Amino acid sequence: MSRPTLEVADIFRDHGAAWRRANVGHISLDQMKVMSAIERCRTAALGGHVARCEGCAHTIIAFNSCRNRHCPKCQGTAAKEWLAAREADLLPVPYFHVVFTLPAAIANIAYQNKAVIYDILFTASAETMVTIAADPKHLGARIGMTAVLHTWGSALTHHPHVHMIVPGGGISADGSRWVLCRPNFVLPVPVLSPLFRGLFLAKLRAAHQAGRLKFFGVHAQPSRRIWRRCARSSGWSMPSVRSAGPRPCSPTCRATHTASPSPIAA
Repeated sequence: MSRPTLEVADIFRDHGAAWRRANVGHISLDQMKVMSAIERCRTAALGGHVARCEGCAHTIIAFNSCRNRHCPKCQGTAAKEWLAAREADLLPVPYFHVVFTLPAAIANIAYQNKAVIYDILFTASAETMVTIAADPKHLGARIGMTAVLHTWGSALTHHPHVHMIVPGGGISADGSRWVLCRPNFVLPVPVLSPLFRGLFLAKLRAAHQAGRLKFFGVHAQPSRRIWRRCARSSGWSMPSVRSAGPRPCSPTCRATHTASPSPIAA
């Protein structure tokens, strides 16, 4: 495969230093390390090795990789292997893409408490899906899912949300059979949304009362007004549920449906 004309590393080397100076105080140490690793990846800065042909003495110098999990050059193979492993997990059933999103008021808190808020986001969204799916009025089955965290939106603004890939059915409560969902429908969004909101806010309050949240800058003294804003924010959009196919598809809750994947030979 030929090398692209422009790589992320090229942009970081040309403009990274100026961007870091312009954003002093807003970049974490981990983010600085990632940028440094990408800038130095496969350059003399990381050393390398020499390969020489014993016949013609042709010599090639190969510089070492940074192996940082965020580096697009180092993680290409790992990404393909991950996708292949997930495809091997697919069942011959319809899949749905579900997205759970946080309002701006909570996204601001998440920016300063990433580990805590993201853990709550994963836990509350998963509990929501499992609880509603187990209800006989809806699906009446135990379901599984794959969830992936996205922290930025398409406009490259801070926008924490979770994408889920959910099979269109699950195992019956007694474990004796597969319960298939209705065509192009897995779970009702109007039922998912309030449960997710209630679970998330309850876990957020518990984390705050346990002293697990830290506040800095404009949020240094969180008032009751901030917590009311979190609960009343219009940013609690409905979860989206859409059909998904062999590729992962999206409920705040939003859901969508995709074509049924073919069984993959072992």
